[in-house]
This record gives sequence, structure tokens and C-alpha cells, in this order.
Amino acid sequence: MSTATDQQSDKKTAEVNTGSSIRRRDVSVSDELENSSLHPLLKKIYANRGVTTLKQIDYSLKELLDFSLLKDIDIAADIVSQAIIEAKRIVIVGDFDADGATSCAVMMRSLKAFGLDDVDYLVPNRFDYGYGLSPQIVDVAAQLNPLAKPDLIVTVDNGISSIAGVDRANELGIQVVVTDHHLAADTLPDAAAIVNPNQPGCEFPTKAIAGVGVAFYLMLAVRASLRSKDWFDKKSGRSEPNMANYLDLVALGTVADVVPLDENNRILVESGLQRIRSNKACAGINALLTIAGKSIEGCSSQDFGFIIGPRLNAAGRLDDMSIGIECLLSDDYEQAFKLASTLNQMNLQRRQIEGEMLEQALGLLNQQVELLDDVALVPDALALYDEQWHQGVVGLLASRIKEKYHRPVIAFADAGDGELKGSGRSIPGLHMRDVLDAVSKQEDDLIEKFGGHAMAAGLSIKQKNLTRFQQAFIKQVGAVLRPEDLNNINETDGPVNEAYMTIEATEIFKYASPWGQLFPEPVFDDVFKVLNWRIVGEKHLKLDLLKRDSGVCYPAIAFNKTDDDLPAGDEDIHIVYRLDVNEFRGKRSLQLIVQHIEPVMGEI
Repeated sequence: MSTATDQQSDKKTAEVNTGSSIRRRDVSVSDELENSSLHPLLKKIYANRGVTTLKQIDYSLKELLDFSLLKDIDIAADIVSQAIIEAKRIVIVGDFDADGATSCAVMMRSLKAFGLDDVDYLVPNRFDYGYGLSPQIVDVAAQLNPLAKPDLIVTVDNGISSIAGVDRANELGIQVVVTDHHLAADTLPDAAAIVNPNQPGCEFPTKAIAGVGVAFYLMLAVRASLRSKDWFDKKSGRSEPNMANYLDLVALGTVADVVPLDENNRILVESGLQRIRSNKACAGINALLTIAGKSIEGCSSQDFGFIIGPRLNAAGRLDDMSIGIECLLSDDYEQAFKLASTLNQMNLQRRQIEGEMLEQALGLLNQQVELLDDVALVPDALALYDEQWHQGVVGLLASRIKEKYHRPVIAFADAGDGELKGSGRSIPGLHMRDVLDAVSKQEDDLIEKFGGHAMAAGLSIKQKNLTRFQQAFIKQVGAVLRPEDLNNINETDGPVNEAYMTIEATEIFKYASPWGQLFPEPVFDDVFKVLNWRIVGEKHLKLDLLKRDSGVCYPAIAFNKTDDDLPAGDEDIHIVYRLDVNEFRGKRSLQLIVQHIEPVMGEI
């Protein structure tokens, strides 16, 4: 536990190591939180996530950052609003993931609500065109309507690195407005306007906003611009739309893109969740929840990340993201449900492909490392390739391997014509895009193109350069990472008082806040005695656990774990777990979701 000195200090986080890989967050609760009416355990949970004032958990829309803080958003809004007034033709160019799909849907719905009829969207097929506004995609956009090329292209969730694509659009006399959130390179595209909090000179207070958030902010600015030009009036019959109608889409894209849930993003997500729970969401989101067997009224941010997001992403990974976008754009529930069914089937196919690829990847690692059970023998970074791997699933594969070995991972797939396309996932302490940038500057002929964030990035290399890249990547990671960064630490909120091990308290924690990246869902640790265990569903461990200090037995489940994960010859285990409510045949009961198991090591 923290000492009195620790509690009096001004440092944000003090951590107590309770075992080989379990570390308890232990931050003192501020006076403002302590004197509030919040649930006692929730006060501690919030403090552990850096919350010191009630304003930080005030998720009303009045607390949302103002759109005017984004650099050049006034220029972009004027261009788009004038195009609407003059009935020009606009094409939205999106991305093939959930963030791109929701960004596209927000912009399409908003522009039509503003009164623009001639608007269309285009999403590059990752297998034919790759990512972003390429010159080839500009040519496709120019020919979407054989009668007239677009007057304006607006990118969503891409464009900040599309220098050649914007140049091609300029050649054709098509204006481009870029909306993006990815990190900018040294050179920016020659667009009419760029709205991106991560571009040089932008003083927007948060850099964590997703692509859908940027698109939403631009639409707020466009509405304000149209209002100033007297576009909305009773005489014309044009009413000013309520932009809150699209927050369900903003919330979904924000969580699915795994951006940090800072205060501003939590406002966007919580506002979207409230709309869904009030049955005010678009038909597509309702259909995706229903087909997955999830409650609309009980929708949580976890459902975005683990239920809706993967089904939406499956379209872009295996086929064409327009299926997902059409699902989000549909106002007809029956049509939306049919599209959601297609997405669900695609997701099942994606899971099968991913499982096969993971098995192949672990076999490949076995060839490189003699004893994989000893994580110390795994290199500091992994760059893997197999000619059979699917381009659309290498990002998920990299993520799974990263989770298993706690190493930065890049997985490559064959893209044809002697080129490999890779997707990387990082660990805390390593900025993936910065590493790729460093490698490209050290060996300027090694990486064809790259882009991304701190925790995820994409790149292309020549197949003949794979070995060179593997060596350069591992070397650069080794130069950046500290030895302690390679230790996979399970951070928890500590043990739970017996009085709070209830269904009622569990639901308070679940709905108290949107939980997600860098604002994690409450997770606890404690020592239990294993009374019984059995394998269910072939790969999950069902447990009956006794809490020794209270004598209460709790049912628990550990997904993707077997009895091999239980310490040998010892009935006591130290676990990391979440509290959950299990519903079966109309009965509700408390259960523990076990995330980590290890032997009891020393005094807890």
C-alpha cells in the first residue's frame, strides 16, 4: 500500500507490486471525489485512472471541446457549406475499418440532412487499391458518375499522407478537403483544407480523437457555417438538424478504433451510448447488436469493441466495407438486419481464418525459438510472414501474438507483384509509427510507405527486403525499449470488499463510465481456493472459487484457458478478474471473468 508520504506527494500514480506480473494501482482519492456521493469503490477506481475532479466525469455535451479549436476547420467548413449551397457534387472517400465506416456514415447522413442531394461515397478495396486517397482512387471517384466528375472530395479517416492522390485531384480540377487523425509526415498534401488535430500547428487540446470524431466536428462547423449564411429557414423548408442524432455512430467508431478514451472522447462515447440505450440509434447498430444476441438497452462501450466493431470490420477485412457502410446508412430495419446477417457471417469466416493463421504463426515462432514457454527467449520484436496469410487479417494476427508474448509485432501478407503489406501492433513504451519512421530514415530504400499511430501502424515493403527489414526493425525496437517494458504487467484496482461483490455494484461499475483504451474497465485481483474446475466449449476453464477471508464461493470463467494454466500442486491461485452478471434462462447471477492466473507468490 502507499505510505503517508506517497499520499501527500503530487505524483499521479503509485503502484504496489503484489506478485510476478500483478501490480495494484494505488492512487489516493482527491477530497472532491471523497466528499461526493459516488459509490465508495468507484471513487477508488476513478482515482486510479487519474480522475481528481467531478468535472472530469461530467459527460454532458456542454463540456465537449469547441470545434473552432481545430486548425483550418473554418476554411474547410466554408468550402463544404458553399458546395452545399451551390448544389455541387461531393464524394466522400473513406477507409476500410470501423472508424472509416462510421466516419463515412456520419458525413453522408449529415450532408443529406443539410440538404445536399448529390453526395456519394467511395471506399478503396484494400486488396486492389490499398489505403487512402491514391491517384487511382481519385480516378475512380472522377468516373463514379459518368455525367459529371465531383466538384469536391472529402476524405474521412485518411488523407494526411495522400500527397500524390491530392495532386491528382488538383490536376483534374477537383477540390480536396482532408479530415484525418493519423500522424502527419514531414510533407503535407496540397489540399484546399486539412482538418487533423495531429497536423503541425493545430492546437486542439486533445490529439486522441478518432477519424469519426474529426468528421463529426467538421459537420458541426459546416452546420454553423450554413446557419451564418441563413441556409436554414422556414421559408425554404430546410430545418437545422440535431447533430446529436449521429453520436451513436461517433461512439462506435471511437471505441472500435481503440483510441485513448480521454475526457473529450468519453463525452462523445457516453452520449452515443445514451442514445442507443434509449432506442434512438440507427437501424444498423440495433441490427448488429440484435444479431449478436446483445441487449440494446444494456449496450456498453465493451460491446462496441468486442461485438459490433469486429462484425463491421469483417467487411473491410474480407470483402468490401461498403456492406458495413450501407448497414449503417439504412433506415429500414429489415434491410439493415439482412446486411448485419451478412456481416455476422463474414465475421465467423474471419475468425476461422484468423485461428488458422495464428496456428501457423505459432508454428513459425517455434522454429525460431526453442522454448516458447520461456518468454525471455522471444526476441524484443517480431516481424513474421507466411505466403498463405490473408491481407485483411494480418492486423488481428499481430494483435493476438502481441497479447501472447508482449512484444511489438508486425505480420506481413503477400500483396502480389513482389510486395508485402504488413500491419503492426505495439506495446506500452514503444511508438510503432516512430520506429518505422526511424527505420525508413536509416535505410531509405527499405520501406515503400507507412503510416499509423503509436500502438498500430501499416506498411509496405518489397518481399526481397523482408530479412533486411526484420533485422532493422528488431534493432530499432531494441534501441528504444527498456528491459522492463518487455514485462507484461497486469494492473488492477486491488481486491474488492465483500460488500461490493454484488450484482447491483457490478452494474454500477459497468455503466458508470465508458471504459476503453487508457481508461480501462475496473479489474481486480485476489487469492482464491479452487474448489472445482472443468473445461467448457473445448477451450475455456469453468471454475468454482472460494474467497478464503469470507468463505463465499463464486462461479468464474477463464476464456481461452485450460487446466494447464492452473498452478500444479497448489489449490490457491492469485487471479486478475472482472465482475460480471451472467444471465441464463432468465436467472441473473454474479460471476468472475478471469483474465490472468498465477501461483500465490509471497504475502499479498
